[in-house]
Amino acid sequence: MSATAVSAYGNYLNLIALSLFSYEVTGTAFGVGALMATRLGSGFLAGLVVGALSARVTRRTVMICADVAQGIAMGVLALSAPHTPLWLLACAVVVLGAGNTFFSVALRSAVPVMVGREARARANGLLVTARSSATVLGFASAAPVVAFGGYTLAFTVNGVSFAISAAALLALRSRTDGEGDDAPAEAGSRESTASRSRTGSQWGGVVGLPAVLLGMILLRGVDALASASHNVALPVVAHDTAPSGPAVLMTRFWVAWAVGTILAHQVLKRGQGGTAWGERVFAVGTCAMSLSFVAAFTGPPAWALVAAAVSAGFADGCTEIVYTSRLQAAPDRQRNRLFGLSATAEQSGFALGTVAAAAALETLPALAVVGAFHGAAVCGALVLLLFTVGRHRTGRPKKPPPGGRQGEGKDTHGTRTRRSSLPGP
Repeated sequence: MSATAVSAYGNYLNLIALSLFSYEVTGTAFGVGALMATRLGSGFLAGLVVGALSARVTRRTVMICADVAQGIAMGVLALSAPHTPLWLLACAVVVLGAGNTFFSVALRSAVPVMVGREARARANGLLVTARSSATVLGFASAAPVVAFGGYTLAFTVNGVSFAISAAALLALRSRTDGEGDDAPAEAGSRESTASRSRTGSQWGGVVGLPAVLLGMILLRGVDALASASHNVALPVVAHDTAPSGPAVLMTRFWVAWAVGTILAHQVLKRGQGGTAWGERVFAVGTCAMSLSFVAAFTGPPAWALVAAAVSAGFADGCTEIVYTSRLQAAPDRQRNRLFGLSATAEQSGFALGTVAAAAALETLPALAVVGAFHGAAVCGALVLLLFTVGRHRTGRPKKPPPGGRQGEGKDTHGTRTRRSSLPGP
């Protein structure tokens, strides 16, 4: 967990440093956007193949190779800065995008094997807490690191973070594969064949996955699209409302958001270990998160902005833990495929959202853009919620027939007999 936090810190520090460096290399905003699209595109493609790759090699090997590849890419950039050619920067961006997806999918798929199925929700909560803390530290330290040592220092720090993560995986030798597919799953995560057929999971059968899981993955992609809107709009609002110190407003917002995600972990770990949470909690949490982000862009006073950010972070942390834990309840051989599809949906949603939100902000106010994008996420969450409620109702056992309990019948003399005790043909 600590190694993952260090690696995540380097990633978020690099997110800002690499964006600034990309602008210096390309000289245009379009060039920055093209490189960002390249990074997201490589992550999208990696999500399509990571399931098949993880079936051929161990997840531990995938994570180590992803760390090593990203570390080498950052090392090359550190050595070539500030005279990095565009083609070399583009190659590094491709490695970073694909490597991040490979590592994330392998790690999330391996958690039930590493810590046990019953402890996976707690482990996911720790990962969310580490990611949130790394987000704040990475964003907050990016400007001082670049100012002190330039891009060379920023890229070196990120490269070292990947090296630490890879070294930890090599030293700890954690078991990441080998869980049997017959491991017991929670009652809340099982679907009977009859229930799936009644709730229209035929379309889910096209790819061999239950419809409810595909619905969650699709909503996750819509959520990523909506999240792109507030990520793009927040710097604009910060410069408009606090021109003398936009960085202070952004730091305050993301710190409050991180506090909310940490609180989510503290709350969920006290509620049945997270094993009872499922699709409906994920849908409700997505609604709450979107509404909180929209509230943050209504121009509230400072204290209300912090409260909205904490609320958004709390809902974000809950949905992340619940969503990851739910997908991890799937059999081991299916888990890589699920998280690969999830990564593809998230990457494509965020890429599309970034481009669309940036274009919309040219003519529309930030509130309208964020409201429209997150409104789509709310609508998707409501559809999933209705679907799961309907599935729950149709999956209930039928009431016993009048005059006796299920499994009982009467013989020709009126005597009750157990059907199970009757001799077969």
